Amino acid sequence: MPTYVVTGGAGFIGSNFVRLALASRPDLKIVDIDLLTYAGNLENLEGLPADRHTFIRADITDPEAMRKALPQGADALINFAAETHVDRSILGPLAFVQTNVGGTQVLLDVSREKKVRRFIQISTDEVYGSLAPGEPPFTEDRPLAPSSPYAASKAGADLLVLAAHHTYGQNVGITRCSNNYGPYQFPEKLIPLMLSNALEDKPLPVYGDGRQVRDWIHTDDHSRAILAVVDGGRPGRVYNIGARSERCNIDVVRLILKTLGKSESLIRHVTDRPGHDRRYGIDPTRIRTELEWQAEAPFEEGLACVIQWYRDHQDWWRRIKDGSYREFYEKWYGGR
Repeated sequence: MPTYVVTGGAGFIGSNFVRLALASRPDLKIVDIDLLTYAGNLENLEGLPADRHTFIRADITDPEAMRKALPQGADALINFAAETHVDRSILGPLAFVQTNVGGTQVLLDVSREKKVRRFIQISTDEVYGSLAPGEPPFTEDRPLAPSSPYAASKAGADLLVLAAHHTYGQNVGITRCSNNYGPYQFPEKLIPLMLSNALEDKPLPVYGDGRQVRDWIHTDDHSRAILAVVDGGRPGRVYNIGARSERCNIDVVRLILKTLGKSESLIRHVTDRPGHDRRYGIDPTRIRTELEWQAEAPFEEGLACVIQWYRDHQDWWRRIKDGSYREFYEKWYGGR
């Protein structure tokens, strides 16, 4: 039975990957490692097959904990574990360096010790910086130019992964994806924040003029791309993942309000955040031509499904917004 180690598997993208991988590969076993910080949620993993999914609470920055958690000779380690919110990185950059850079190095080291066959680093298009209007989308050859502490920490981690390949011959791959949307996304990110606030008739805070452009992809399409890279990606190779679906933030917000039947008077333009990148766009030509992957979910259809999911799972996001699930985790795991 093939075994994958997934770090950060209780978070948004990680949990969606775990669900899709287990559903699409009946012979796959996953060891799921997550520290359960504020964005990790065991509810995201409910209903998974206990005989093929093992959850371990552990910190990727702790080498001894990782030695205990990683099985010998696993087929792949897919590293989703990261501090990811740009706003939080501006307020407290050090935690991002410790987890995203230091944690990645620990995982690389322990993976070599444990003879893990393949190491896949889940990165971000934000490492490339910002695109000008009319400029071609990011290719894998674009120089790194991160604008935020979060993006800089991810770029640093990417460089460590590539160094492990060149120095030790470690079998690694890197994926850099555009903005994800889907179920189980923590409601500090644009789409779930706007959705949940609109459902509660609360103001929708939009940075600046809202004309920042992002390339949106459904998390299931992202997960399928990662599986393609695990299966057939070239060692030491970077693969951009995107849906060629660029949209202004304000247009996404308006579409959410229209779908929910809510008034645009809920929109509140707030002071833009420092160093806010104006535009991201991904050129996924490499992964399409080398691995025969392409995005399948049209944005409007995918967003409609996600809106319905948040309507149907209001208990999930309301518990997160009031903090009760975090209190539970500390009571349950604090003394263990």
